Amino acid sequence: MSYKCIVCQKGSSSGNTISHSHKASKRLFRPNLQNLRIILNGKKTRGYVCTSCIRSNKIQKAL
Repeated sequence: MSYKCIVCQKGSSSGNTISHSHKASKRLFRPNLQNLRIILNGKKTRGYVCTSCIRSNKIQKAL
């Protein structure tokens, strides 16, 4: 399973870390994903959901 939101497909993006001497090295910007049990397409599933989808009620939590 990839590190991606199953609702909005938000995933990792890459960029540079810039040090004080302005030397650049590669890094990953990772989204804030939570592993939840949700109802997706009428079935209970477990997967990664980003916090912006949780806050905007794009998902329904399975209890």
